[in-house]
Amino acid sequence: MAESSKAVSLTVEEEQPEAKPPHQAMFLVLTYLPVYELVLMSQVCTSLRDAVNHDILPWLNVTVERPLNWRLNDEILLKVTSKANGRLKILTLINCMHVTDEGLQRVVEQNPLINKLRIPACSGITPEGVLRAVKTLCERSNCLKTLSINGIYNVQKDHLDMLMMNLGNNQPLEEQQKQQPVYYHERGRFSVFKHEERQRLIDLEICPRCFEVRMVYDCPREHCMRRDWPLAPCRGCKFCIPRCENCGRCIESGEVEEGACEDIFCLECWLQLPKCSFCNKPYCKQHTNWWCTSSDSSLICKVCDENSHGYTYTDVL
Repeated sequence: MAESSKAVSLTVEEEQPEAKPPHQAMFLVLTYLPVYELVLMSQVCTSLRDAVNHDILPWLNVTVERPLNWRLNDEILLKVTSKANGRLKILTLINCMHVTDEGLQRVVEQNPLINKLRIPACSGITPEGVLRAVKTLCERSNCLKTLSINGIYNVQKDHLDMLMMNLGNNQPLEEQQKQQPVYYHERGRFSVFKHEERQRLIDLEICPRCFEVRMVYDCPREHCMRRDWPLAPCRGCKFCIPRCENCGRCIESGEVEEGACEDIFCLECWLQLPKCSFCNKPYCKQHTNWWCTSSDSSLICKVCDENSHGYTYTDVL
């Protein structure tokens, strides 16, 4: 009886089909994935593991964001970028606060073909470190086309002028920025699938209203009445012109509506967004995961849910 059961089990095992290798399209997708997803894909099967570990193509575009950004330091960054064997094209580090000037400089020295450098909110990097890296890239290959440094502290007008000079842009900065609008509600979206023909050379510029070096946004409304005002054009940083978190349009002082996430909305968007059953306030698109559901399936914002239970989310984290 035991022998017959073993024979049946062997027959079942022999009848199971062999695992097929991944579709060839999966290997093409690897070149567009951030580092975190690349690591996960390498654990799926042997074929994907070998492609991630031994192929150069997935490492020509290095993107580090959450949840790996807070763990990235100079040594780890150097190991990751070295997988491209000096052929790295795009380097995107989002809010990697432990990367320093020295780490960035070592990477650009080993990868002179970088054409897109995005280091927003990397607070460990200084404006002088950015200047040094850009100068190195421009002197060795002159391939750099896009620079994103919003969130780096103490960037001044002198730094901006030096960056433009090193990038070799002959067109005046003001004219270039007018041709390539940036909208407030689309900020911070880095996607390799997105067309970037209209992307700015540098994401920062001098605000025409406060004259500080900041991100300057345009109004997405085609017929904005403030756009052509000579004394108060509808173009400026977020501190000078309040803008709707949902649609990015400029908001007049009497049209400002506040959401449960403390962001502001125009009246039109405020009326269309779903609202909390208690405080009648909406959430913006960036905070839709903050909604809670009550026992009667109605929406409750995080603030009202905290008040109803007598605790805050920070108390239980």
